[in-house]
Amino acid sequence: MKKVAVITGASTGIGNITGKKLLEKGWIVYNLARREADGFKNIKTDVSIKHDVDISIAQVIKEEGQIDVLINNAGYGISGAIENTDACSIERQFDVNFMGSVYATQAVISHMRESGGGKIINISSMAAEFPIPFQSFYSASKAAISSFTASLGMEVKPFNIKVTTILPGDIKTDFTAKREKNEKDDEKYGKRIEGAVSKMERDEQSGKPPETIAEVILKVINRKNPSPYIVVGWEYKLLSILARILPKRLVYSIVYKMYGG
Repeated sequence: MKKVAVITGASTGIGNITGKKLLEKGWIVYNLARREADGFKNIKTDVSIKHDVDISIAQVIKEEGQIDVLINNAGYGISGAIENTDACSIERQFDVNFMGSVYATQAVISHMRESGGGKIINISSMAAEFPIPFQSFYSASKAAISSFTASLGMEVKPFNIKVTTILPGDIKTDFTAKREKNEKDDEKYGKRIEGAVSKMERDEQSGKPPETIAEVILKVINRKNPSPYIVVGWEYKLLSILARILPKRLVYSIVYKMYGG
C-alpha cells in the first residue's frame, strides 16, 4: 500500500534522516525546502510564504492523490540580545519556525479529513519549556509551536487526524552552524552573549544524533494513537517534570546560571 510523507526542511538534519528512514520502509517522501535532497521528491518551497506552501501541497496531492503524514520540521535559530535584534530578523524567525508549520498544516487538513485521517507531527524544542536568554525569539517561536499543536489536536480529533509535537533537546546537526547572530550587540551586555551562545553551541555539538529524533518520529507514525506531546531523552523528560513541579523563579534561576550570567 502506497504511503506518502511530506517533510518541510528535509534537506539536512532531523528532517533528512527521518526522510531517509521512511524511504527505506517504502514510503514516498516529499521534501518541501529551498534546497533539494537526494532520494526525495523535491519541491522548491519557501515555507514562510503561504502561496508557496499551498502550491506545493496541492502538487503533492495532484501527483500522489494522498498525504498520510506531514512533518513540520523546517526551522533555524537566531541569537543576541532582545533589544538589539532588528524587526526583520524577528519576523523571519517566526515566519519560518512558526508560520511555515501553520501554512503547511492549513493546506493538508481538508485533504486528510476527506481521506479519513492522517498524522501531523510538529518539531518543537526544549527551549519551548526552558526559554533561553539571548535565544529568546527562537524559544518563543518553539513555544508557539507547542501551544499551536495542542490546540490543533483538539480541533481535528473528530476527523481522525492525530497531532503530535516532539521536543528534542540538544541535537548535533548543522543547525548550530546556521544560527544567525546579531551583527552588533550593546556592549553593556559585556561578554555574556558570547558566553551564552558558545555554551549553547558546545551543548548542541555534544548532543544526541538526529537519528534519535528520527526513530521517535517513526514510532509516532506507526502508532494508532500516538502521544500528543513527546520529550525525547530521559534527562530532558526529568527536566520537563521538574519544570512543572518547581517554582518558576527557581527554574529561571537555574537557566540564568547556565546561560545568562
